[in-house]
Amino acid sequence: MKLLVTGGAGYVGSHSVRALLDEGHDVVVLDNLSTGHKWALQDCELISVDLRDETNLLRSIKNRGFDGVLHFAAKSLVGESKNQPALYYQNNVGGTTNLVRAMQAADIQRLVFSSTAAIFGNPVSDLIDEKHPKTPINVYGQTKLVVEHLLQAVAESSDFSATCLRYFNAAGANNAANLGEWHEPETHLIPNALRAAAGTGNALTLFGDDYPTTDGTCVRDYIHVDDLASAHVAAIEKMSAGGNFNVYNLGNGNGYSVKEVIAACEKVVGTEIPFTIGPRREGDPATLVASAQKARDELDWNPQFGAIDEIAQSAWNWECYRRDTLA
Repeated sequence: MKLLVTGGAGYVGSHSVRALLDEGHDVVVLDNLSTGHKWALQDCELISVDLRDETNLLRSIKNRGFDGVLHFAAKSLVGESKNQPALYYQNNVGGTTNLVRAMQAADIQRLVFSSTAAIFGNPVSDLIDEKHPKTPINVYGQTKLVVEHLLQAVAESSDFSATCLRYFNAAGANNAANLGEWHEPETHLIPNALRAAAGTGNALTLFGDDYPTTDGTCVRDYIHVDDLASAHVAAIEKMSAGGNFNVYNLGNGNGYSVKEVIAACEKVVGTEIPFTIGPRREGDPATLVASAQKARDELDWNPQFGAIDEIAQSAWNWECYRRDTLA
């Protein structure tokens, strides 16, 4: 298939681009490079357009013969979303609305959307399945849920089909260790812990140790970025037009506390990682762990990297490469 990937120069997007190319698909990336990296792209065309520019967006994708779109482009920082809610609604909701309108004008009827576990808010069950109540507690999660509602409404009223993939905590790097996580600023635990250990990052702060968990720190379901990429490949390959709407949770079904993740990183780097305890970060649920059985059953998706030690090792391999080759 010929596929357009928005945000394809970002973390999950770039890994998915490589997975799509490996499966023989023709891929074009659309990215304004506000947070993505041009060097992360391989063997594919880059269109530098902002989704908020509807005129240039339509001009860029019309008459290109795209069979579908994988939509990663979004603002995604929880804290920033609290301080700049209008920006997040403009970018995440407005940008996606423009994309859907442009797709319809260009007769592109298949969309895979990068959603998030942040739509669920505080869990009411140990494992979160697709039917779990959706009460996001931060603006980022709110914008993603609004987009899901938008896509469902469009699918129910037309031949447009959409699949929403709700990530839990993306982590790790590819096996070749030449592609991984590089955000500015970096807010994710594993890269920050590894950089603190290597002396290439800031001192590590844990946001709260008084949560109702085994050790008082937040518990998350970490899913390897290559497993997320394979889910996107499966989703677009199994999609058909005709007004279908589906949602899938993507995670390993195993929760690790912040302190357990730090211990895994210490094992990888062979040194203790010092940290300080800070206040809770507003908008952080105590626990988020996925039930991904629906994705396993319907997409034939089987994550390959379930152990936190393995995920941390791949992230460390990438950090060494990034530090020595790219930084």
